Amino acid sequence: MTVVSGAERVAIADMLVAQTARIRRAGRRYSGRPVELSLLTGAQLELVRLVRRRPGLSVADAAQEFGLAANTVSTLVRQLTDRGLLVRRVDPADRRIARLELSRAISSKVDAWRDRRVVALADAIGELAPDEQDQLAEALALLARVADQLEQGADR
Repeated sequence: MTVVSGAERVAIADMLVAQTARIRRAGRRYSGRPVELSLLTGAQLELVRLVRRRPGLSVADAAQEFGLAANTVSTLVRQLTDRGLLVRRVDPADRRIARLELSRAISSKVDAWRDRRVVALADAIGELAPDEQDQLAEALALLARVADQLEQGADR
């Protein structure tokens, strides 16, 4: 087993960030972001993605997911509802809680955009040799553990 030095870990981390960013940029270029999303800030776009993955989540849930204050997420929600991209629904069990959903007008466009990005990435993965695909699949578990460590560190 090889021991990786601190400097090597920093280099690996830097390469991981750079390659992840390249993959995201290439996926966005390939998939063509819906015009309704083209003027959104990064934080607004992340909230749209989160609500697509978890419809019905609350502002507090989104704030916890992002590690932000609830009032910061509330501001993002207001901006996106003003644009007609998000809908706030009152939770029937607790009227103090607003549940978030994508508007009907944007929901199918966001789904199609995500699907195009995922298909493009799947096609690129398909170009790898079978053993490389296996290595990538195994690396995903490690990446999930790294994400967990980062999230735990941010919570401290």
